[in-house]
Amino acid sequence: MAGGIRHDDDEIITDINVTPFVDVSLVLLVIFMVTATYIVAQSIPVDLPEAGTGEDVVTTFAITLTTDGQLYLDGEKVDEPRLRSEIQKSRDKNDDVRVVIAADKAVQHGRVVRVIDLVRKEGVAKFAINIESEETD
Repeated sequence: MAGGIRHDDDEIITDINVTPFVDVSLVLLVIFMVTATYIVAQSIPVDLPEAGTGEDVVTTFAITLTTDGQLYLDGEKVDEPRLRSEIQKSRDKNDDVRVVIAADKAVQHGRVVRVIDLVRKEGVAKFAINIESEETD
């Protein structure tokens, strides 16, 4: 039949339904927000001392000393010989090695001095002590 009755089932869909797209986008946004908090939370918790002066520095290595006596290099638990070897490897590639030392304020002063001495013996002249900025009223 050339001029027959046309049924709605034969109609071609030409529009895009955006509802599933919005649903998937919102789910991905929620997943991103939840995982972002876990990524940030993977740092080593230390209670940094406060100081009124301080500046941002480019970090090659981040050394962390915790109250229980643990030593971390860029978030990975290390001992002193491994710390020395990692610094030596970096100095072989780049002469301008920088280190930022973050120590909990409850860590003994002698322990911090020992790490500074270790870093300087390996030829690192540029190092900084990480602090928490003081809140100014």
